[in-house]
Amino acid sequence: MANPLLQLKDYGQSVWYDNIDRAQLESGEFKRLLEEDGVTGVTANPTIFDKAISSGHAYDAQIEELIRQGKEVEEIYDALVVRDVQTVADLLRPIYERSAGVDGYVSLEVSPDLAHDTEGTLAAVRRYWQLVNRPNLMIKIPATPEGLPAIQQALTEGYNINITLIFSIETYREVAEAYLAALENRNAEGQDISGIASVASFFVSRVDTLVDKLLEEKIKASNDPAEQARLRSLQGKAAIANARLVYQEFKRIFGSPRFAALRQLGAHVQRPLWASTSTKNPAYRDVLYAEELIGPDTVDTMPYETIEKFRDHGRVRYSIEDDLDGARALFKELEQLGISYEAVTQQLLDEGVQKFADSYHQLLNSIRARQQALKERQVSR
Repeated sequence: MANPLLQLKDYGQSVWYDNIDRAQLESGEFKRLLEEDGVTGVTANPTIFDKAISSGHAYDAQIEELIRQGKEVEEIYDALVVRDVQTVADLLRPIYERSAGVDGYVSLEVSPDLAHDTEGTLAAVRRYWQLVNRPNLMIKIPATPEGLPAIQQALTEGYNINITLIFSIETYREVAEAYLAALENRNAEGQDISGIASVASFFVSRVDTLVDKLLEEKIKASNDPAEQARLRSLQGKAAIANARLVYQEFKRIFGSPRFAALRQLGAHVQRPLWASTSTKNPAYRDVLYAEELIGPDTVDTMPYETIEKFRDHGRVRYSIEDDLDGARALFKELEQLGISYEAVTQQLLDEGVQKFADSYHQLLNSIRARQQALKERQVSR
């Protein structure tokens, strides 16, 4: 049986791996994902690094050496993630070159503490770009109000940017506008725009998690079986509908005369990237989001478990434009029920920033604890 992951390329979709783990890099498992499953890029965030660094022993030797050198906690964090990102970037470099800069990227996120700090974000982008020193690096910036001007300026300066934590169509429009404006600014300054790459990371499953919860509250508050059934019929649909409507905006924006002029100068489209595509609700098909968002000029970044499941039983078809009328009708019905699209997406953005910040601080605390333990061992000798 053909590997469904490899078939996605025929539909114009790239598979990126939503994980960096040094143990997989050292064991050869990561290389296998590239060679056998067609993975062409990698994304990471503070939660992923927290899990990788805290759960095993692959990082122990480097952590202890950095502690012996007297490095501060944030310096240790930077050294750990930069080494992994450089390793991954080098493994992806042939893909980057073969695809002429379309694929082959590894993403590294700025500190979540900078989510509402425009200048601090820009400083972090410049610093990480110098530290990693790889052309196929993408730096992740969240799509907060303060992040948007940093995104435009960073792109104008020539950095590859992965815009993360996008939940709403309006925010997506702002992200795409920042990209187009940056390309126009560079061109006006006589700068090359053919080497700039960017993806717009649109988070999927978390939309269902919240909307389903709000619907469940209404189901419990109703005593009408028919009404309860109608409410249940709406569950598990908002996330896919949201992403499909975003894809229509992508087609409109990047099919416009404005972008056509930039394309003639060598500009790449800013591809939508489907993030958070693992299925959180066990009642839903375990590859639901991966199957229902397949289409040209898109990226699906999958965690390891989703890659395994899709390899085993994923069904591949052109699905990104299915039932668009139904998608529009769904959000109208949710609004009529008092479930505000704007409120839902704002809550998800706020929670997303907080979750990444919590993971980042948890990881720093873990490093701090190891630092203290090593000092105590040294004193006791």
